Amino acid sequence: MPLTDLPLDELLEYRPDLPAPADFDAFWAQTLDQARAQGGSPALAPVEDHLLPAFEVHDVRFPGWNGEPVAAWLMLPRGAEEPLPTVVKYIGYSGGRGVPTDHLLLPAAGYAHLIVDSRGQGHDTPDRGEGQGTQWVEGLMTRGIEDPHNHYYRRLMTDCVRAVDAARALPQVDPARIVVCGGSQGGGLALAVAGLAGDLVAGALIDVPFLCHYRRGTDVASEGPYVEVAKYLRWHSQHMAETAFGTLDYFDGMHFAARATAPALFSVGLMDPICPPSTVFAAYHRYAGDRDIRVWRYADHGGGYGAAPREQLTWLRDQGLAPKGV
Repeated sequence: MPLTDLPLDELLEYRPDLPAPADFDAFWAQTLDQARAQGGSPALAPVEDHLLPAFEVHDVRFPGWNGEPVAAWLMLPRGAEEPLPTVVKYIGYSGGRGVPTDHLLLPAAGYAHLIVDSRGQGHDTPDRGEGQGTQWVEGLMTRGIEDPHNHYYRRLMTDCVRAVDAARALPQVDPARIVVCGGSQGGGLALAVAGLAGDLVAGALIDVPFLCHYRRGTDVASEGPYVEVAKYLRWHSQHMAETAFGTLDYFDGMHFAARATAPALFSVGLMDPICPPSTVFAAYHRYAGDRDIRVWRYADHGGGYGAAPREQLTWLRDQGLAPKGV
């Protein structure tokens, strides 16, 4: 597989000029205020038949967008001294929280792990705002694309911030050591939360992130969700481009990055056809907190594959975010 984007020396200098919408901060402050005003606390129900004797597993429901319930798993190392450093995980595009056996690494390493379902993508959290907006092509990228107030990612990103609020309310969680993480869409969501949740987040693992520099992604990506935007504009004519990208600007990782302060570890694959490396570097270079990046020279959208977990666990330890004894 060849390189899919600019060579590394150009990526290291790639800093596109893309101003945030003038009301970006007000838009998100109002959105989160409205969601939090709905109130509600997370509800936990023990899962007894998960077949994982080393762990405790809880089914969690917490209030997200508009107070609507969002599903999650809470996985804990059995017998660990609580409260624990906690990693809140967001899921890649078209996926949900899955089953507990999908998420063993972090609780095995001693962390509390909250795995968040994605509304309208996972099986346990419907998107009741699905009919908002007008037309779209297949997928989620263009759902509500004519108005940022109606766009799908307004609802999902709100859920993701509320997941951090929910984690802070759980007695098993150390609220001073909450890390957000994810790959692809999950990485873009972790970046958004790092920018929106402020000092409620102590760290971020942002792996091959999607949802960054949509304009460049739509031009360059040959596979994956950015292609949905190109298809939409193909069928709805190019005069809709500025409206579409004007909406997507409210959900662009470049703008969240500029508002994030928690330390972050990014990753990028230079042969990634889904999240072009230039879109990742566009957000990385804007990140306002301490940051580092792992560049996987010969990787596609899988990033570092089996090498990535060790890099991330080591980084968490070095940031003082590891469980006792690590």
